[in-house]
Amino acid sequence: MKREIVYQAASLCLSYPDDTVLGAARLIADALQEEAPAAAASFAPLLTWWHETPSEQVREAYVETFDMSKRHALYLSYWTDGDTRRRGAVLADLKQRYRDAGLALSGTGELPDYVPLVLEFARHRPDDGAALLQEYRASLELIRIALTERGSPYADVVAAVCATLPGRSPADRQQAMALAAAGPPTESVGLDPHDPRLIPLEPAGR
Repeated sequence: MKREIVYQAASLCLSYPDDTVLGAARLIADALQEEAPAAAASFAPLLTWWHETPSEQVREAYVETFDMSKRHALYLSYWTDGDTRRRGAVLADLKQRYRDAGLALSGTGELPDYVPLVLEFARHRPDDGAALLQEYRASLELIRIALTERGSPYADVVAAVCATLPGRSPADRQQAMALAAAGPPTESVGLDPHDPRLIPLEPAGR
């Protein structure tokens, strides 16, 4: 399986579904089937839903899922650092990592920990990108679990990204919180499950 195809497909699928994104559905399906067939099934529910649902309804559902609630926030450091001063340093570090890799992922209007942007980085630098995603594995898994609980077709897309990383995904929220508590072996991550900086999985409007 070519990880970069999964990362590119997931980056598109988790982006705002404008006409360009929705128009790429067939291309996404074909690329996955050819280059990453094991992952294709994980994208099928979302791509089928796109095909069967009016585009305006798809866009409304996206906004309701990702923009109207912090429960499914697509910002990796938000799940570990919340709206704290420390998060600013984390975001600056991510920007520098992109620069060091020779990529200028700017002009999007998004923060550098925005999942589709991180996946775009991983598409171009699969090893570095996978390492970065693994650092924020707990955040990805918490997003996946929250989307699964919602019954969202986006859940399997996040699951496909997690499947490219080493180790098994946690089975439930408790295991994911334990993963967040363990964290990667770096100073900036590794929170107690009850640390207020770790965002609880409770519905909350922005």
